[in-house]
Amino acid sequence: MAEPHKPDAFHHVMDTKSPDGVTAPTWELFNSLFGEPVEIPLPYLGTFFGHKVFLTKFMILELIAAILIVVIFVPIARRAGRGELPKGAWWNAFESLLTFVRNEVAKPALGEHEADKFLPYLWTTFLFVLVCNLLGMIPFLGSPTASIYMTGAMALCSFIMMHVPAMVKMGPIHYFVALWPRIEIVPNPWGTSSGHGHDHGHGDHSHAEVHAAPDAAPTAAPSAGQIFAWVFGSVFGFVLSLMIFLIELGGTIIKAIILAVRLFANMFAGHLVLATILGFIAIATTNYLLWGTVTVASVLGNVALSLLELFVAFLQAYVFTFLTALFMGMALHPEH
Repeated sequence: MAEPHKPDAFHHVMDTKSPDGVTAPTWELFNSLFGEPVEIPLPYLGTFFGHKVFLTKFMILELIAAILIVVIFVPIARRAGRGELPKGAWWNAFESLLTFVRNEVAKPALGEHEADKFLPYLWTTFLFVLVCNLLGMIPFLGSPTASIYMTGAMALCSFIMMHVPAMVKMGPIHYFVALWPRIEIVPNPWGTSSGHGHDHGHGDHSHAEVHAAPDAAPTAAPSAGQIFAWVFGSVFGFVLSLMIFLIELGGTIIKAIILAVRLFANMFAGHLVLATILGFIAIATTNYLLWGTVTVASVLGNVALSLLELFVAFLQAYVFTFLTALFMGMALHPEH
């Protein structure tokens, strides 16, 4: 008879994995039921790059989330395509989610003209994250978004959508040129400015430029000091522009990392707290009075926190989608 391990909050929140890289992992439903744990063995998928890969609990839950989205929204899309009006509470509820993302997320971030073009990705992202979050509220299941690998993959998809559409729209060269700020510290002593950069996008970089009046009289030849100051200022301005350019490039990567960490941290921490509170019941077994008191308090506390987690599930799906749309809009419309 297998000896059940002690309850562990991390064990119930994290994804399943092979204990030694060779043995198939198991999906534990009960730590102990009639003296033995109740577990589901997970199949072996194959060897990739020299490592054995097994199907995990979160992989199954992600497939379940995708299937649920297809089953619910494909019939709604077909009815809407035939021009039918929404009927019933369920249809109106699900369609209101799509309308909310379109009107409150896509249009404000991407603009009226380009919002509908990217709505399929934003809808899919919102629904997939939301369903994965909600699966964690069902006993014996879990939230795939509590894994940094899953949220990292979602953030990678959003990272691609942040940059590829903008590169297609403006061209790769012009897209990177738009990230380069034009900084002129010392005006050109010969009277012509080389720091015009208004057609290169980002309007948040200042342009210190001096323009001569059209009817101004020709100026005298610049002195050696003016030329030296202009050369020094040009070199220093180039260094500043290079630093800002590198910060802009690094910022695009940081935005994707923030998307992954924010979603993972919120979902992982919330479910860990719920599992920890329930774990108090297994710890308080020294006497029946203490066990009963802790059980009642833990269950009531979990019910209250579960309501909060239900709100967080919707909130984090909205935040992830909104930030993705916002970063996409910033890349597509750098002039703003």
